[in-house]
Amino acid sequence: MNNPQQRIVVGIDGSDAAINAAKWAAAEALSRNVPLRLIHAVPRRNAGDDSLDIQYAQTALRAADAALQATGQPVKVECDIVRGSSEDALIDESRGAAMVCVGSVGTGWVARKVLGSTADTLAHRAHCPVAVIRSRRGAEPDDGFVAVAVGESAGNDAVLEHGFREARLREAPILAMGVWRWGLGEIPYSQLQQRLGPWVARHREVHVQPAAARRGAAEFLAHTSDPVQLAVVGGDDADKVARIVGPITALGNGGCSVLVVRD
Repeated sequence: MNNPQQRIVVGIDGSDAAINAAKWAAAEALSRNVPLRLIHAVPRRNAGDDSLDIQYAQTALRAADAALQATGQPVKVECDIVRGSSEDALIDESRGAAMVCVGSVGTGWVARKVLGSTADTLAHRAHCPVAVIRSRRGAEPDDGFVAVAVGESAGNDAVLEHGFREARLREAPILAMGVWRWGLGEIPYSQLQQRLGPWVARHREVHVQPAAARRGAAEFLAHTSDPVQLAVVGGDDADKVARIVGPITALGNGGCSVLVVRD
């Protein structure tokens, strides 16, 4: 049974990337029957000195709300202006959230200083799963595999649970990235299939394609030719979020959205 107090929280900063993240998150809220909470953080200033900040926040939230209403999805939307830095506000929101989402157009030295720093901080410190939604040109955001890191770590069951949930929700196949470090020799796909067996049995409607990712999820995703819309990884890959999201390019391709599942 869903916790009625949980929300799907989206950080809104006035960018198209943030609105794209809100649209992506709407399906999450609908699937859980919980509200979609949009927040905009404004700096703490002396009373009367923040009128422009408040005005911008209201405009950004109205634009995001309007974009969601235009999709026709029957999602309940809450909008709120909060005080403090974006990082602190979203981490605080994550204590009672089912998921926190932020948008990204890619990670370069500028993006990492602004939005990228928020995504990196959330991936390491949030108290719930964190989705960094990559906006890209010339491709539908819901095309391709849901790539899921498969291993034997203590938290991997949570990663698999979220991965299969996302695949069902997005009606997408799973690219199961076996992240064991096997060394030289033949890759034991039988071990990967054994690990996935109980999950495949419970979710027979989801097509699963195994793949060897000996050097880790980020390295695999940087070189795979398979189209990936979302990578689902554990907290031990939090420091690799920027690489998975990928660089800013002229064509807007390369990289993918990422969901970091906190233990």
